[in-house]
Amino acid sequence: MTVRTDTLWEQFLKPIVGNFLDQEEMKKLRDSINWEQERDSVANPNLEYPTDYQSQNFHGIAGGYLTPDAAVTYDSITRYFVPPHETWVREDAIKLVQGQPKRIIDLGCGTGSTTLLLQQAFPDAEIIGLDLSPYMLIVAERKAQAQGLSIQWCHGKAEDTRLPRETFDLVTASLLFHETPVEISKAILRESFRLLKGGGQFLLLDGNQDTLRGAQWLTNIFEEPYIQEYAQGDVSAWLENTGFVAIETHTIWGLHQVNLGRKPQPASVMVEENIEERQVTAPA
Repeated sequence: MTVRTDTLWEQFLKPIVGNFLDQEEMKKLRDSINWEQERDSVANPNLEYPTDYQSQNFHGIAGGYLTPDAAVTYDSITRYFVPPHETWVREDAIKLVQGQPKRIIDLGCGTGSTTLLLQQAFPDAEIIGLDLSPYMLIVAERKAQAQGLSIQWCHGKAEDTRLPRETFDLVTASLLFHETPVEISKAILRESFRLLKGGGQFLLLDGNQDTLRGAQWLTNIFEEPYIQEYAQGDVSAWLENTGFVAIETHTIWGLHQVNLGRKPQPASVMVEENIEERQVTAPA
């Protein structure tokens, strides 16, 4: 695969942004890791990569996320392209979670930026970060160790995690859907529904679909092969069609979108809750 040379990123922005990136720090990270050895320690040898993941470049990197370069540069570049501040955006999304989930999985976790914030927000929770790129998971674990956080990292597909059903209180996905074909995004929603306990929450953070729909030029900033396919869709409708209820859509800083939904409680639980409520409110 060759990198497109006609993107705005390659023609104009890369040389400018390159002046702001800490090249020395990235080189230090790249040289400090035995990528082949650590990849083999985290990679699932039985995992078959989807064709769309193997056949596309992302963010102007040949080979996409299946390269150390993607993992080394991701954080440095993303902080400039999730305005006004990447951490603020991720934190604002997490603030929309209700209650105190005890078991959380972050799908398509990348280098763990949202995963680490989830652990800080819910320190008593058991948290799993899952990603298709073993290289991303290597960097994610480095970041977790630096912050003294214990997170379980899992190499796998967000649409087919192979994890037990109905074992999570919260499923999240950040900046993932604009990088997957719509049919895969919908499969991820079905898998999230399967993973959640009754009453559990799903949270998606990604680009504002209305904004992206009217700004096709954004496609030409990077190699983003699926961003317009995502922009033409409707996450709320996808959630509803999957079976989620209590669906909400929030806009963050005008440019970002958070979609929330709950898995319905089993009928037996709802009956028990109604009985308890009537007992509490019944006159003495």
